[in-house]
Amino acid sequence: MSVNLNKGQGISLTKADGGALSVVRMGLGWRAAAPKGFFAKLTARPIDLDASAVLYNKGGGLVEVVFFQQLTSRDGSVRHSGDNLVGGSGAGGDDETILVDLARVPATVEQIVFTVNSFTGQTFEQVQDAFCRLVDESTGEELARYTLTGGGPHTAQIMAKVRREGGGWKFSAIGEPARGRTFQDLMPAIAPHL
Repeated sequence: MSVNLNKGQGISLTKADGGALSVVRMGLGWRAAAPKGFFAKLTARPIDLDASAVLYNKGGGLVEVVFFQQLTSRDGSVRHSGDNLVGGSGAGGDDETILVDLARVPATVEQIVFTVNSFTGQTFEQVQDAFCRLVDESTGEELARYTLTGGGPHTAQIMAKVRREGGGWKFSAIGEPARGRTFQDLMPAIAPHL
């Protein structure tokens, strides 16, 4: 059963039987909002949102980043599905995904922060039905969903993170608006959430 998270909420990634989840998928979906007005309809263009996974060590130091130009972490534990340039699912399907094999994530990685940015520069006022969700890859069960609501003049969001906690992992929704077209632009905005 999926949990709809609000900003700042989190869930444990321990199964009901006490076992740990092994592989999770962070999915991102979105659609372009319908343009309003005649001129807006003529100038509308696709929205390219990009999901990234930023891996940090215990001290908050950057380990590496998995994104549309580096689809796999060096050890293979984190994998990106590839760049979707236009979105369109928005109603529940994932447009971009990042697979995390929690059991294989190196012990030096303490947390993984998921970000989304508008590479084409449109703001979230021009996006609708955007969400991120966490899925148990072995069963296909959606564990948690965070709706990227509120529109706003920002071009990015620090969406969520998974972090080691008590021998397992915990998923937390962050939902912090930010500005930037790439994950590099978001690094200062991520720092307070480590």
